[in-house]
Amino acid sequence: MLKQIPSNLRKFPYFCLSLPSRSYKKNESNMLRILAACIFFTRLPFWRIADVPMAYYKNIVSYWSIVGWLTAGLSVLALYAASLVLPASVAIICAIITRLLITGCLHEDGLADFFDGFGGGSDRERILAIMKDSHIGSYGVIGLISYFGLLFALLYSLPVELAGCAILSGDPFCKGVAGTIINRLPYARKEEEAKNKTVYSPMTTGEFVCCAVGALLPLLWLPRVIYLWAALFPVACYLLLIRFMKKKIQGYTGDCCGATFLLCELSYYIGIVIIYQASL
Repeated sequence: MLKQIPSNLRKFPYFCLSLPSRSYKKNESNMLRILAACIFFTRLPFWRIADVPMAYYKNIVSYWSIVGWLTAGLSVLALYAASLVLPASVAIICAIITRLLITGCLHEDGLADFFDGFGGGSDRERILAIMKDSHIGSYGVIGLISYFGLLFALLYSLPVELAGCAILSGDPFCKGVAGTIINRLPYARKEEEAKNKTVYSPMTTGEFVCCAVGALLPLLWLPRVIYLWAALFPVACYLLLIRFMKKKIQGYTGDCCGATFLLCELSYYIGIVIIYQASL
């Protein structure tokens, strides 16, 4: 006998109504986690679909790469649409702005706090205190200017079609790479001190597989096999950042997750550009 749909999910487009109770519960849990990830990592009105209990937000990182399919897809849609009537430089800016609007600058805010904290902090306590401060400092401003300048320059140096493939593959792949930080480092603060009052739970084996699949499948967008070598750049960047954070604060924060993603993605585009220039 089927379990009745919970009241907070009655608006959710369920396809598993004919499944046995155990499978139903499993699918319900997975769908809530994906929905929680979409709500947290974007500013799109996914919250209208269902009310997601706070407990599900502890497991959203494993679905971060899947959310990257959405953010990358909409960014590339903006890129290709704008390139039909506007110069490539303007189209790339439109793609960058599109993702900023979708995510609400969530990751860029983390990057600015990361630069402020590690740039201005002399010890662990000071670094964590600066990162928690909502004000942006000189390190954060300079860091964001450098980041956006380099991001634009890298994408602009590629043909529009290849830039689109790089975004479609790089966004989810680098989110998957950055997401594994929760399995490599402990949370650097107490849970009650977290900005969103939630500490991510380490991925289980199943969640790690989900994260890996979400990260690796988009690499199929790359037009040539040789571009797969670019995936080594974010992996190397990730390992360096992990070592750096372990030394400085003995853990990670939410800001560190966002910064790791953006810096890994930037290194991925550097790899793509190097391979592209070498193949000319």
